[in-house]
Amino acid sequence: MAEETPGSGATSFGTIEAAEMISLGAKLAQHARFQPNAPAVSSGETTLTYAQLHRRTNRLARGLAALGVKHGDLVTLGLPNGIGFVEACYAIWKLGATPQPVSFRLPKGELEAIIELAQTPIVIADFQHQIDRPLVTVADIAAHASQGGADDDSDLPDATAPISKAPTSGGSTGRPKLILAGQPGVTLKETPEIGGWRLKADSIAVLPAPLYHNAGFGMMMAAMSQGCHLVVMPRFDPEATLAEIEKRRATWVYVVPTMMNRIWHLPDATREKYDLSSLETLWHLAAPCPAFLKEAFIRWIGPEVVMELYAGTEAQAVTIISGAEWLEHRGSVGKVTLGEMKAVGEDGRDLPPREVGEIYMRRPEGAPPTYQYRGAVAKVMDGGWESLGDIGWFDEDGYLYLADRRTDMILVGGSNVYPAEIEAALEEHPQVQSVAVIGLPDDDLGNRIHAIVQAKGTVTPDDLKAHLADLLVSYKQPRSYEFVDEPLRDDAGKVRRSALRDARLKVDLEP
Repeated sequence: MAEETPGSGATSFGTIEAAEMISLGAKLAQHARFQPNAPAVSSGETTLTYAQLHRRTNRLARGLAALGVKHGDLVTLGLPNGIGFVEACYAIWKLGATPQPVSFRLPKGELEAIIELAQTPIVIADFQHQIDRPLVTVADIAAHASQGGADDDSDLPDATAPISKAPTSGGSTGRPKLILAGQPGVTLKETPEIGGWRLKADSIAVLPAPLYHNAGFGMMMAAMSQGCHLVVMPRFDPEATLAEIEKRRATWVYVVPTMMNRIWHLPDATREKYDLSSLETLWHLAAPCPAFLKEAFIRWIGPEVVMELYAGTEAQAVTIISGAEWLEHRGSVGKVTLGEMKAVGEDGRDLPPREVGEIYMRRPEGAPPTYQYRGAVAKVMDGGWESLGDIGWFDEDGYLYLADRRTDMILVGGSNVYPAEIEAALEEHPQVQSVAVIGLPDDDLGNRIHAIVQAKGTVTPDDLKAHLADLLVSYKQPRSYEFVDEPLRDDAGKVRRSALRDARLKVDLEP
């Protein structure tokens, strides 16, 4: 599926409206002036007020400048979730530079490829890798700011980053690319009563998803620009997330479907002992959500609370759907609310309702480009239409339904099979934690469907075959199963099926 979170996340879905804008650093200063003692960001038992966050990031910005960071730089940031991540971002923005977030678990080869694309002057992380850039922690930056006893937390000259963020994506190829936001590091000077993510100034927003991923990063930007209290969880844990919502009386939370699945598979008594009545909004995006899981959450916490968005990090167009709409259009990811989308056939023609094709997107007429790639080339057709590789169809009411990514599609005996459909069916089994479905070569059918399963308890291939008997047509059912202990999806709910397939083909080819 396409990645997510349109625009910078700081204001609304997509391009900035015609309104007075200020830099992200100036917005933080504004919050510090008007609500100095309001909680800005919490993680664990530590909380910084807006005044504290503003002063601390002033010092850190000076430390970054001493380390050579300048206006317009991309600064690679590989930190785990925590207050330090938020501090580092605002310190970077205050210099007019751009945060370039990466996973703090990134292997050396992938990190080096990203560094080469970003041309970052430094890497802010705690990696153990030997790399050809200065590697510093937030504490190191603070030490540079304090050299010579000059621990200056006064305001810096205002600066605006030409690019608000530069997340990475391996897509289906596994080769890293940078997606440079088309929007500069600005936000609305006047904070709207309700922001684009249904965030309000008095929202208490719990974020268990990884900040290095584009969705989590955009949510962080939105919450801080709105002046909310952002609660960043160091890592996702299903019960701890429910406990945090109850403890904080949270009004807003963002999760990915993998997290939803793990929460739902908690024992009923565990899940039901937490009071979630404070929640006004639960967003989920980033990956396909199985229909059974979506409906379970809608019934549990309310149809007006559960919200879903589909878009790419590239942010050309957006669909949104509420839980109430979903019950009327089961399986949909919503109607287009920004830009344009259409389904296109293999012959290049626009498809009518209910015909499956490749989904193409186009930004709103007259809007500036929403992104720029480094390390990749966009797939564009005449008229400015772009594809992220997703397959789907629209119904007569304009609601979009996604099948899968074209590159992940499996051709079995001449029939198109979409892994996401099989994965969703398998994840309904109570003993299945997560699944990745791939196609492996088959002399008879061209490909055979192979299911890689991370189980919660004891389950056999026969158990899963029986489970699927009434859920999927026979040609969609896996011919082989493999059980693994390690997670199949990353912290953001992403699975790289191409990498899993390549690893198994390599094993098959070895003598």
